[in-house]
Amino acid sequence: MVAIGLLTSALTGAQVSTPAEFRSKANFLANFPSFVEWPDGMFASPQSPITICVSGDFRFGTVLAEAARGVTPHGRRVEIRWARKDQDLRLCQIVFVSRSESKRYSQLLQGIERDGVLTVGETPDFLAAGGIVSFDFAREALQFEVNLPAADSAHLRISSRLLALAKRVLRKNDGGKT
Repeated sequence: MVAIGLLTSALTGAQVSTPAEFRSKANFLANFPSFVEWPDGMFASPQSPITICVSGDFRFGTVLAEAARGVTPHGRRVEIRWARKDQDLRLCQIVFVSRSESKRYSQLLQGIERDGVLTVGETPDFLAAGGIVSFDFAREALQFEVNLPAADSAHLRISSRLLALAKRVLRKNDGGKT
């Protein structure tokens, strides 16, 4: 009985160590590719995976890898990588920029802004810096905003079904970065 109690306690503790915020962001991010169309030539072959790279703090990356396991948007598997160098970001279809990189947003985004890369951040100023999607986790609920001019610049088409779920969609006449 004591061993079962300790095992249950250890498993519960392991689950608690993965914050609800990480799980929510990971689930959304793993499913975003189903609602995005990339430009022709973005993938080497029809079998090429959709690569999601994490820039900055990678603690979220392990939760993301778990959420993406078995997901096959557009018939492609999803692969998660930690981008240690800025030039690695050009090899990704989606880049998640952690808040640890907030002082470098402009530098990171300028390096990939017209390359067909969906950029996703987690701070309020990410969209103003030219990011495409920004997460906001408040009161145990995940919401997101979309910068359509930035998506257009990256030659990405985002489904109206995804846009309908957004808390806010920036358009050219809203002051979105063009």
